[in-house]
Amino acid sequence: MNRQNDLAAEGEPEKEFNPGIAARLPRKTAAGGALIRDRAGRILFLEPTYKPTLDIPGGIVEHDESPYDACRREVKEEIGLDLPIGRLLVVDWVPALGPWTDALNFVFDGGILDEVPLTLDPTEAKAHHYLTLEEATPHLRPSMTRRLSLAQHSLTTGIPMYSDFGRALS
Repeated sequence: MNRQNDLAAEGEPEKEFNPGIAARLPRKTAAGGALIRDRAGRILFLEPTYKPTLDIPGGIVEHDESPYDACRREVKEEIGLDLPIGRLLVVDWVPALGPWTDALNFVFDGGILDEVPLTLDPTEAKAHHYLTLEEATPHLRPSMTRRLSLAQHSLTTGIPMYSDFGRALS
């Protein structure tokens, strides 16, 4: 089944119990990223053009787009490859900070690339590097280091993880 059929199967949406309440509910940002590795297990990091820290391929979910679809779209846009994105590794809640609302960051398994040439979108990334998490840590926000560490753990256990600001709940 496709999304349109799934939506039709849901039937008519329920009416708002208090007209206008849906527009007043809080909004969260969501993003989908791919943990892409080389054969040595190093992670593909991008040097974004719009922020000082490294990042993995991926980006913000657009209106009515799933985090998985956003991840696939952003990977294709940023590195020029239409990769088969795999299973969910981590869902990480990030608190509001500065002008940014709180967010849910989804990290998916981006698989392993074998010396495939990348075509970087020059408006998104100025360079790419394959680095171990330890090598990348000085160039990452601490929460991203924690999130990617959990994603690596999920790769080995096969169990998706939930975290708050990169900290797994026990």
